[in-house]
Order: sequence, then C-alpha cells, then structure tokens
Amino acid sequence: MQSSLKLYIHYLSIHIRCTMQYKLSFLLTLLGQFLTAFGLFLTVHYILERFHEVDGFTYSEVLTAFSVMLTSFSIAEMFARGFDTFASMIGNGEFDRILVRPRNEIFQVLASKIELTRLGRLFQAIVMLGFALPNSKITWTPSKLITLVLMIAGGIAVFSGLFILYAAICFFTLEGLEFMNIFTDGAREHGKYPVSIYGKWVLRFCTYVIPYALFQYYPLLYLFDRTEHAWYRFLPLVSMLFLIPCLLLWKFGLRHYRSTGS
Repeated sequence: MQSSLKLYIHYLSIHIRCTMQYKLSFLLTLLGQFLTAFGLFLTVHYILERFHEVDGFTYSEVLTAFSVMLTSFSIAEMFARGFDTFASMIGNGEFDRILVRPRNEIFQVLASKIELTRLGRLFQAIVMLGFALPNSKITWTPSKLITLVLMIAGGIAVFSGLFILYAAICFFTLEGLEFMNIFTDGAREHGKYPVSIYGKWVLRFCTYVIPYALFQYYPLLYLFDRTEHAWYRFLPLVSMLFLIPCLLLWKFGLRHYRSTGS
C-alpha cells in the first residue's frame, strides 16, 4: 500500500511537471474551467433572484447542494480521468501495455491521466461553498461537519464509479458510449438543484439506481434540519457502495477483453 502511494505521488509529480511545461496554456484552461462553472452559478443566481426559492429550498441551500455536487464531480474527474478516456487507451493499444506490467491495472489507469486543469472548476465550487455555508443558517455540530465531508466523499465515489462503469462497457464496445455523459456531465448540470425538484420518479432513480440523492439530497435535509431522520447523515456512506458493482463489471469485462491488435 505504501509503495503504491509513493508511486502514485511520483506519477502525480510527473503530471505536474508536464503541465508546467506549458504554463500559459494551463492557466488559460484553468480560467476557462472556472468561467464555465461561474456561468452555471450565474444561472442559479438569477433564477433564485427572481423566484427566491425552488421547491422550498432557499438560495443558500440550493448553492450548498450545487457546490457539493460540483466539488465531488471536479475531484472525481481530476483523478479518475483515465477511465473517462479509456476508449482511446483500448483503441491505440496502450491498455495492452498496461496488462503486461506488474502493477494493478486499475491503479495504472488511474495514474495514467490526472487532469489538473479541473482545479479551475474545483476552485469555483469551493468559492460557492464558502459563500453558501455562512449564509445558510446551519446550526453546526461535529456531526453535521462530518456529514458535509461525507457528502463530498460520497459524491467522489459515485462519480468515480460512473467513470469506471463507462470504462468497463468499453471492453465490450471498444468505443465510448456517449449516453454515459447523461450520468456524469448531465448530473453535474442537474445537480445545480436538490434532486427532489425533478419529481418523485427521478428522485427514486437517483436513490436506488444511481445514488446521487444519497450524497446530495437526503444529507442536505439533515444539514438544514428539514427531517426527523437523523440516519440520513449516514447515507453518503451507503452511496459509496455504488463502487462495488462498478468494479465487479470492470473485472467481468477485463476477463472477456480481447485486444484490438493496435
């Protein structure tokens, strides 16, 4: 475990040095990512300025939900980007080289691509969170602070699981399936608001199929004292279990993988 961590840090340092070879390009991309996320923030701002609340949630509460979703997505995309671009690894034969190396293939795919430009989007999410929390009138306790951390961690696990799921499907299709973006980029867009505003069927789907609601909506109710169910604070931990079927599908696909011959 310790050797793997040291190796991953070494990979990270390589990515940083490579990125810093083109500092201006990196800074401009960073700015672009920030402005894109800022545009989403302005959308929420102007809608809530006009209607004041959405499905009973105030501006600060909506921003808290949005910033949790955006923070989780940005971190997952930054460090699990290798799975998001996995189709190209299969197509150009790079994955064949990974399979003959002694390290675990999941570790190698994770370390193959670290998207540092996503720091721009992450910074925007942190700014939003820093603005929303002081204005949200949350009665802070150690339990609620831990819940907030678990919400972000649960979101990272769910989005990372979706990237792994996308990569696992590539074992059978050899090409990436664009519809999977509905569950990653689409979730980032729709996650601007608490999941409940989209209706009970969407809420059920986001509870029992792809568990966005387990790390965003239900714990949010606990943070703002909108529920009597204190156990909602533990639901982000349950959302992390989504990684298990994703990893099982990855293992299943790996056993049936046939090289493209590239």
